[in-house]
Amino acid sequence: MYKNAIKSWSVNDRPREKFIQKGQENISDTELIAILIRSGTPDRSALVVAREILLLVNDNLSALAKMKLKDFITVKGIGNTKAITLMAALELGRRRRLSEAEDRVDVSSSKDAFDLMKPLLEDLDVEQFWVIYLNNANKVLAKLNISQGGMTATVVDIRVLLKKALELNSTGLILCHNHPSGTLRASDADSKITEKIKVAAKLMDIQLLDHIIVTDQSYFSFADEGRI
Repeated sequence: MYKNAIKSWSVNDRPREKFIQKGQENISDTELIAILIRSGTPDRSALVVAREILLLVNDNLSALAKMKLKDFITVKGIGNTKAITLMAALELGRRRRLSEAEDRVDVSSSKDAFDLMKPLLEDLDVEQFWVIYLNNANKVLAKLNISQGGMTATVVDIRVLLKKALELNSTGLILCHNHPSGTLRASDADSKITEKIKVAAKLMDIQLLDHIIVTDQSYFSFADEGRI
C-alpha cells in the first residue's frame, strides 16, 4: 500500500468517514469525487486524482457536467468504469433538477420558463431550440425540441412548431434556445426568427409570450427587454 493511501489517514480526514460523521453538505467537491472513484493509483490517493479532475475545469461543476468519457480518462487513474460512475452521478443530478422543474405546472414569468428549461439546456455543447406550449391559464401543455444545430445556430421549421400548437389547442408559446458560448446577447438571427414566429402565430390567434436564451448561469428574455 502506498504511504499516502486514504486508509492510512486519520478517520476524520477520510472522505467516507467524514461524510458519515459531518454530513454530505460539509465535505468538499474533491472529497465527493474521491468517494465516487473509490481508489487512486499506486502513487496517488483518490483525493489527488479527484483534485486533478477538478483542475481540468477550474473547479467549475457546470463545466464538469459537460465532460465526455474521453475527457475523464485523460486523468491518470481514471478508466472507463470510474469515468462512467462520475458521468452517471452528474446525470442523476441533472435529472433531479429536471424533475423539480417539471413539478411546476404553470409558467407566468421569464424566470419560470428559465427554471423549467435550464436542466434540459445548461450542459449542452450545441444549440437546441425548444417551444413551451401553454393554455390560456399559462399551464404547460408540452415542451418540444424543434431543432438541434451546431455551436452557434439552429434551423427552425415554423410549420412544425405551429402544427404542434394546433394539435394541443395551445394559445400561448414561449420559445427557448441555448447559447453554448455563454453569451446572453440575442443575435440578428434570433430577432428575425422571433418576429417571424410571432407574426405567423398571430394569424392563428396564438400569442408568442416570450423567447428566452439560456446559458449555464443566466438567461435573456425578449419579453423582459420589451422586444416581443
